[in-house]
Amino acid sequence: MRILIAEDDAIIADGLSRSLRQGGYAVDWAADGVDAEAALLTATYDLLILDLGLPKLSGLDVLKHLRARNSQLPVLILTALDGTGDRVKGLDLGADDYMVKPFELAELEARVRALTRRSTGTTPTIQCGLLIYDQVGRVAQIQGQALDLSAREIGLLEILLNRMGRLVSKDQLVDHLCGWGEEVSHNAIEVYVHRLRKKLEAGGVKIATVRGLGYCLERPQAE
Repeated sequence: MRILIAEDDAIIADGLSRSLRQGGYAVDWAADGVDAEAALLTATYDLLILDLGLPKLSGLDVLKHLRARNSQLPVLILTALDGTGDRVKGLDLGADDYMVKPFELAELEARVRALTRRSTGTTPTIQCGLLIYDQVGRVAQIQGQALDLSAREIGLLEILLNRMGRLVSKDQLVDHLCGWGEEVSHNAIEVYVHRLRKKLEAGGVKIATVRGLGYCLERPQAE
């Protein structure tokens, strides 16, 4: 999952970025509304965390332009204590949720998980064969045994599970797994897929390779 943080406070943005990256998300940061809008026009994101008080172009304008392009990207608004009117405007313009500063990181992370689940139309738990994946705790289990997965492997598994039965290209995986400044080649994606595939074998879960095109997490025949 790839997240854009549009926040002019570098301390807040840094704390959010560190926390979300530790959770396995790819994170980009834009410090003003102009940069945020440029990022939204050039990259693919799963969630926008949007401060309303951005310089150069307000968060409300960023949101307004985003929805005018018919984008369904989930948006979590960050706002100050006295920003009630702006919160209402943001929700009216199509924001999905909001949080008031200061906030607890644990609560923000929970809201991020809820919004990304809602956008993909999935339940908190996804099952594929003997594999059960808890999207809240971000834990994968096979017959009750938790799998030892790296943050990158968790991100990869989430993408494949949420697109189960559909082809996912290497470029799509790079877009969703990597933030700005992260150099991840197609060869590296192949390595991540190989490692994940071996860990899923015990549950009868198969990641098919479509040569030259990408990967597909196969639906169990019983489904």
